[in-house]
This record gives sequence, C-alpha cells and structure tokens, in this order.
Amino acid sequence: MPELPEVQAHAERLTEQFAGRQLVKFQPFTFTALKTAVPRPDVAYGLPLERVGRRGKYLKLQFRPVTFVVHLMQGGRLLVDEKQSLKPRNGQARFVFAEAPALTLTEAGTERRAGVWCIANNAIDGPPLDRLGPEALDVTPQSLAASFATTNMRIHGYLRDQHRIAGLGRLLANEVCHRAKISPFAMTGKLGANGAAAVVAAIHEAVEDGLAYERTRSDMSSSADRPGRVHGRVGQPCPVCSDTIRSVSYSGYTVAYCPTCQTGGKVLADNTTSRFLK
Repeated sequence: MPELPEVQAHAERLTEQFAGRQLVKFQPFTFTALKTAVPRPDVAYGLPLERVGRRGKYLKLQFRPVTFVVHLMQGGRLLVDEKQSLKPRNGQARFVFAEAPALTLTEAGTERRAGVWCIANNAIDGPPLDRLGPEALDVTPQSLAASFATTNMRIHGYLRDQHRIAGLGRLLANEVCHRAKISPFAMTGKLGANGAAAVVAAIHEAVEDGLAYERTRSDMSSSADRPGRVHGRVGQPCPVCSDTIRSVSYSGYTVAYCPTCQTGGKVLADNTTSRFLK
C-alpha cells in the first residue's frame, strides 16, 4: 500500500499539473467507487481544483465547497489519463476536467476497496479521516512516550496502525525500527522516553529519505521500487554493520530486520510466534 512519501510526492505532482483546472464531471465506473451520497459530486462542477493535499495515506482533491478524499488501498493508483477510454483497465472512477487530461482511479486485483469520498469542507474532520492518528511527522518524543506508556504492543504493529500514527506502513515500519536500532517485536510499554525519541528521529529520517527519492520520479513508485536499508533486502548485507538481513514472514507481508543492529545478534524465529532462536 502506498505510504506517506509516495502519496505526498504524488499530491505535489498532481497539484502542479491540475491546480486551477475546472472539474467537468466525476464519473464512477463501479458501484462501490463513490463511498458517500451527500454532498453530490456535481456541486464542484465548473469550479477549479485548488490543490491536491494529503492526510495519512489519503489524497485530497480540494475544491472550494467540497473535497474528494481518495484512498488507494493496496493496488490503487490515481493516474493521469490522456486517452479517457470508455472502459479503462481496472478503472474505478474518473475526474474529468475542462481540458485534457483527466485523472482516473484504478485498482489492480479483485478486492475493489479503493474509493472516493465527497465531503463538504466544513465536515472534512469527519469520516473517513476522523479515524486517523496524528501525522507521522507531527509526532513528538513526548507525545509518543505518553502513548507508549498506555499502549503495550509490538512496535512494528504500532507503527503500522493508522489510528495511532498516520502515513506509515510496512516498508517504513521496517526502516524506522532499523534506524532506531529497536527490534520490530519490542513492546512499546518498555521503550520509555529514550525509545520514543529514537523512534521519532528514525521516522523523520526514513520519511525524508523516501520523499527525496519519490520527488525524483514522474509517477508513484511501488514499495518494491523505493530503496531502503532493510526492506526488500532480505539475505543481503546490512548497509550499517554488514550482518545478513533476516526476516519473519506473515501472510501478506514480511518483517525485515538486522540482528546485529536491532536484536543483539539474536535471530528471530520465522513464524507467527516470533520467538528467539537459541
């Protein structure tokens, strides 16, 4: 699923290309593409797009009366559409502007969970954005330490939980844990103020590195494209200490880590219990 760097850089590219263009029509291709019934999308017809913003992993197409909130889910993309074919491949919805090109929401796969919410600007803090925690770059060591003190869970899962921190995902959770020199299975209740400070510093470093890469691209990358220290590098040497990067695999995702940097040299069992191997 696209994370903060991919979504933020894409929002910046789309703002540069589409800001000021008048919306002619919002065209859903599937019954589930539009998640709201009120207000109607046509209240924005004839009005210029002000900007494309971001909240967590959501894109926000902002018009004066309403904002179209777009969630890409796992396989979705909001693509510049020059052709505007009647039945675009994997098409879910299309934003048609007075001058070509359009913007088309696509979603690969069969789940069809990507979608669009049309929300009045005076209600933008309601669903679906009300479920999100603070933006990843707004989290402070103090606020994170306070949250750790009341929440005892694995740090890797904590970082991926959008209710707690908005914008991070599996790739960034791997990268943050490595940069913070913390086991991905360390319990947040034991990390304390020093652990929280290390995590916040690692979040900023990992996100800024990701943004620097994404801003060199003309399109949104996949997580496999974006370079990292441990993510996608299982079996390769750690760029910090040269130990072999290891992993714990789950259904649908992999936790990558460096034993020397993160677990005192111990190798985690590759199963869902994640016990240390002796």
